[in-house]
Amino acid sequence: MKIEGAVALVTGANRGIGSAFVGELLARGAGTVYAGARNADSVRVSDPRIIPVTLDVTDPGHVSAVAEKLSDVSLVVNNAGVLTRDFPLQASAQEARRQIETNYIALISMTSAFAPVLARNGGGAFVNMLSVVSFVGAPWMTTYSASKAAAWNYTNAARSQLAGQGTEVLGVHAGYVDTDMSAGVDADKIDPRSVARAGLDALEAGQPEVLIDDFTRNIKAGLSNDQNLIYPQVARDFAAMAATG
Repeated sequence: MKIEGAVALVTGANRGIGSAFVGELLARGAGTVYAGARNADSVRVSDPRIIPVTLDVTDPGHVSAVAEKLSDVSLVVNNAGVLTRDFPLQASAQEARRQIETNYIALISMTSAFAPVLARNGGGAFVNMLSVVSFVGAPWMTTYSASKAAAWNYTNAARSQLAGQGTEVLGVHAGYVDTDMSAGVDADKIDPRSVARAGLDALEAGQPEVLIDDFTRNIKAGLSNDQNLIYPQVARDFAAMAATG
């Protein structure tokens, strides 16, 4: 998809990866970028092409109303998400529901509401911000991993159906990114601007999926033999984490 002149909507656009996508879309000549956030006042407007939009992705009725209003959108970046660090035996059902609703079910609502809009505007594209834990269950972020795995499967399924209306669907997978969400994680982190650049490069190249970093690429490469190539290291990392409290 060509970004120059496009009208984009970015969810979770007030910080982190969402803010980086807004900046990169503008740099590539997007005509308008609707910056969605629960509180539109939290969006920093640095360019007249940025239009803050109040958007609660967990409210399907509200999402549908916003889709009716933003009838000129040709590109949707589904970035909004939440993360709770938890372990399998300590995970709460309440937090699991919150993450599933935001990271997965909201993706269904956004896709269902905006697919007709994109079709009317020539097809366009969805860019879904996923994660390396779409591919691997990390026991230190159990319910987040599960929600992202569901989002990955939905992304792949939606791609098949939306191809019929000329709409592209890109899945963006990355390891730890240097944002507020990962502030408590002691690991090498990716600059969110690098994520946005690589994601939009892949979109303009017509790719269905992009793996941002070597860690993510290595994890996906091991899926065919994950119990021998991935999970022994996950178990060692978890044991080390438990030993240090």
